[in-house]
Amino acid sequence: MDKKILIITGGCSGLGFEIVTQAIKRDLYVCNIARNKEKMAAVKQLFTKNYCGFIGDISDADFIRKTIAEIHQMGDIAYLINCAEKTCFKAPTNYTGDDIDVSLSGLKGMILCSTETLKWKQEQHLKIVNIMSSAALKGNPMEAVYCATKWGERGYTESLKAAYKGTSVKVIGVYPGGMNTEFWNKKSDYVSETKAKSFMSPKEVATVILDNIMNYSGLNVADIVIERN
Repeated sequence: MDKKILIITGGCSGLGFEIVTQAIKRDLYVCNIARNKEKMAAVKQLFTKNYCGFIGDISDADFIRKTIAEIHQMGDIAYLINCAEKTCFKAPTNYTGDDIDVSLSGLKGMILCSTETLKWKQEQHLKIVNIMSSAALKGNPMEAVYCATKWGERGYTESLKAAYKGTSVKVIGVYPGGMNTEFWNKKSDYVSETKAKSFMSPKEVATVILDNIMNYSGLNVADIVIERN
């Protein structure tokens, strides 16, 4: 395969799906890793060319190891976009151990996907794009565990930058504000439908991300903060 491969986690809905759609239009071959079988089947029907889906949990170390190895055999991995996440929003005293484990699974998946990809691409050109949230930049009263997870992802991202400074491996942190996606459908008690509709378009956010990471100037955008006007 001559085409450049873009790996994305969580590419079946919201921002992830918009990135998949636009990346294929930009002539990239997309490998989508997600856990929802029904959503993956629907996406597969939409994209019959330049697309491959892998169903599984990104926090499953064995699954990720085998999946990244298989993708490596398909061609040149040019981009890894860590987009998948799980979380819940509660008052600080209402979190359970399960809530914490669920939220931290996104951070674990980010580390596993990055680690396995780097094993294959350590001495070659690669861009790792970690999509986090504006919650990685500030604290929010009802998002204690979410912020803790995102701050952890930010710390991991900054450490990768330091580890690969001066190499052909580039690490980009992305910090978008709220987007109008189905993410909020099950959280109407936290963000109203009216407020969610005022959030950013995931399609526009995807365009901003891809425009910046796919620049051919020889320069690298290290951080992308995307906010509403």
